[in-house]
Formats: sequence, structure tokens, C-alpha cells
Amino acid sequence: MAFFEMVRTALRTVMQQPVTILYPAQAAKKTPISRGHVMIDESRCISCGTCQRKCPAQAIIISKEAKTWQIDRLRCVVCNSCVDTCPVKCLFMDTQYTAPVTARSVDLIAITYVKPPKPEKKDEPAQ
Repeated sequence: MAFFEMVRTALRTVMQQPVTILYPAQAAKKTPISRGHVMIDESRCISCGTCQRKCPAQAIIISKEAKTWQIDRLRCVVCNSCVDTCPVKCLFMDTQYTAPVTARSVDLIAITYVKPPKPEKKDEPAQ
């Protein structure tokens, strides 16, 4: 009996369209909760290093002296923990389709955040 069920299943799968897509020739399907790749708004980054500390794959490196933020795309596991923990929300997930990476490259981005000046304190008259 099990043999006939196996033959029936095999014939049914041969006659149907494949369930998978031909990635990377075709772009993957996107849903509202799809994750893409990590992007940064360098004008808002304050170089706090929280994303670097929370990255389980150690794909993010921040250099406060050089004011740079870099990510190794092949090392990133797209877990979203860096985006969730960023205090100024300068990291986000971009869901645009990109071609697969075939060689190791590190995205090096210069941080352009300028700390706003502190407001001047007004001297209060003594009473």
C-alpha cells in the first residue's frame, strides 16, 4: 500500500509547477515582515556602538575616531537586532532586491552626524 502512495505522490509532483522560485534569476517574494539588508542613515548615527555590541555575528564595526560605520554583508545574518537596539533609529532594513554577493566586500560608510550645540544657560537673578 505504501508503494502506491509513493508512486502517486511522485507522479503528482512531476505534473505540478515547482513551488520554489528560480532565485536569483527571479526576485524573492516580499511580505510586510520581510527582512532585506541593513542600511544606515549616516546623518543621524551618533557612533554609540550599540549595534556593534548587539550584533551576534560581529558583522558591524564602528570606529569613533575615524567616524566610520562598516558592515560585512556576508557575515550579517539579518537578525534585525541592530535595528531594534539603535537608540536614534538610524538603522533600518531595506527590502529592495539586490543581486547576490559573490565576493567578500565590506561597506564602509562615513558618519556625518554633527552634534548640535548645547543651549546657553540663562543666568537667573539671585533673590
